[in-house]
Amino acid sequence: MTELGKKIRVVVAGAHGKMGSEAVRALRGDERFDVVGVLFRTPSSQPDAGVVAETDPHTLMERVKPDVWLDFTDARSVVRHVDAAIAAGVRPVIGATGYTLEDVTRWDAALRDAGLGGVAAPNFALGALLMMRFAAEAARFYPQVEIIELHHDGKRDAPSGTARRTAQTIASARADAAAQAATSMLEHTEQTDSPARGLAEHGVRIHSVRLPGLVAHQEVIFGGTGEVLTIRHDSLHRTSFMPGVLLACERVMSLQGLVYGLEHLLW
Repeated sequence: MTELGKKIRVVVAGAHGKMGSEAVRALRGDERFDVVGVLFRTPSSQPDAGVVAETDPHTLMERVKPDVWLDFTDARSVVRHVDAAIAAGVRPVIGATGYTLEDVTRWDAALRDAGLGGVAAPNFALGALLMMRFAAEAARFYPQVEIIELHHDGKRDAPSGTARRTAQTIASARADAAAQAATSMLEHTEQTDSPARGLAEHGVRIHSVRLPGLVAHQEVIFGGTGEVLTIRHDSLHRTSFMPGVLLACERVMSLQGLVYGLEHLLW
């Protein structure tokens, strides 16, 4: 609820997709929120009666005056949508991927100038956030690590935003000289290695799998002397992301600037 006890007015962009439609159901089932509009890619997609549907973000925001813009679109649209939301004085909660760290920095400055908050979350699942936290702890002791991320065959980006965020978190945790040396060695050899060795992000190899039947899964594998440590998380259904989505949509109302990573709202 807002400070006046009114429901938080949310529009969902990408409501035709699997994550977007699941988010609509979760928001409607929570008394703190009111789904006032949805953004569809084509006018042939129709929501339930009583919900404003548009294909243009500017028109949608003008019609329904939302508090929060929840975006589950794609890399082709998310930057344009978030720019439009901030310009309209609407707080963005970003579940799509495809934006850059430069976009994050720019959005943070724009939101602070406007006195608004925003959340960009590579992953909304609590277990995935704990996986990244445990991986950062393990990275202090194991300099050699690779990531395998597995998603459904409809996911267009590879590596996933979660895998990239995990690699970034691991790199940030490598404070000792031995780990930094291992990272530098990987980065030095990444241009000559076979593509089968995966994509190097922050000195961490990432391998992407896209197959039907999968939802969202990731393994962080550390190799040591005579041992292997594997940290794995599995989202078996998209409902696993919804508690984090609802948390972000509520907490964004009291934030200033852009929070990158849902973990910053948890610990």
